[in-house]
Amino acid sequence: MRIRFGPFIVDSETRQLRRQQLEIHLPPKAFDLLCILLERRPKVVDKAELHTRIWPDTYVVDGNLNVLIGEIRRALAENADRPRFIRTVHGIGYAFYGEAHDLDEPAAAARARPARFWLVWRNQTFPLSEGDNIIGRDPQCGVWLDVTGVSRQHARIRIDSATRTVALDDLDSTNGTFLRRLQIRAQEPLTDGDIIGIGSAELRFREWSQDKPRETERIRRLRRIRN
Repeated sequence: MRIRFGPFIVDSETRQLRRQQLEIHLPPKAFDLLCILLERRPKVVDKAELHTRIWPDTYVVDGNLNVLIGEIRRALAENADRPRFIRTVHGIGYAFYGEAHDLDEPAAAARARPARFWLVWRNQTFPLSEGDNIIGRDPQCGVWLDVTGVSRQHARIRIDSATRTVALDDLDSTNGTFLRRLQIRAQEPLTDGDIIGIGSAELRFREWSQDKPRETERIRRLRRIRN
């Protein structure tokens, strides 16, 4: 099982959790728990089943599950008060409820929708991956902007290849998120060349795919003039 969510990839065969090219350490039983929640997503897995699968033939208290969930959240840089991936269902169990995508799809299906997405800021390029891409001042963010007016987790770009959609939304940032210089109030679709305002930074969204060639800026300007 290989699954991508946000900037992370879990590979159950190699028992690796990676954030882009960086491998993140996760203790064995915490890794097992994460795989179970991903496997059963978005359903809630009750504590009795988790106990049976993680500690077969061994009695342990619920506090052991809490420890494993804490280890997973630290590895994912997740705030328990504002979880992005792991949901606690008090008195019952846990669930994985973020966007996640199986990477072990047939090669033909993968070739049917080749696409690349990235952000450009000054002389930097930030590749965007399937799922959630968090923009913010926290160094753990996939798009790290250490500039004035940027919140720790400021905005999110969500890429869903299955539905061929790319969308931007604000994460309750202090100074708001702007698209084409207008503040967004809800999730907004992105198109190639869009300007995104994050604090004092302006980023350009870029997209390329075989069935949707990237437009040049000159063509985009001509289209705006004609309209």
